[in-house]
Amino acid sequence: MEILIKSFDQLGTQELYDIMALRSEIFVVEQECAYQDLDYLDQQSTHVLGTVDGKLIAYTRVVPPGLSYDDYVAIGRVVVDRKHRGHNLGYEIMEVSNKLAIQTYERSIKISAQVYAIPFYEKLGYSVVGEEYLEDDIPHTAMILKID
Repeated sequence: MEILIKSFDQLGTQELYDIMALRSEIFVVEQECAYQDLDYLDQQSTHVLGTVDGKLIAYTRVVPPGLSYDDYVAIGRVVVDRKHRGHNLGYEIMEVSNKLAIQTYERSIKISAQVYAIPFYEKLGYSVVGEEYLEDDIPHTAMILKID
């Protein structure tokens, strides 16, 4: 998988369309969740795109501190295309995203993780903080990756 890192302004029209299509395919169709994906955070975020043969198959966005959480960088919209799961691509794109977030902002990272994905994020060094909650009718929990 080739990983590209781009600001919103660096994204081409086709790349932006592919991002929105993949996010919609996973979060809206696969998870059967109607929610407001376009939240005006994309414009200030850094986008991490995983491609194979030019096709987007994995994605995250790194949200600067002060937008999602006051004192933390956020990583969100973590997706891997269904046909490419089981090959550790989620770990690969998250490792790049974690490194990018920490190097850029020198802050710990906070995520809103779907409960079923807790073991995935724990393997990346995240720890659960707080109680479970519903976000768009899906059980979530806050998790933090602390930097030294």
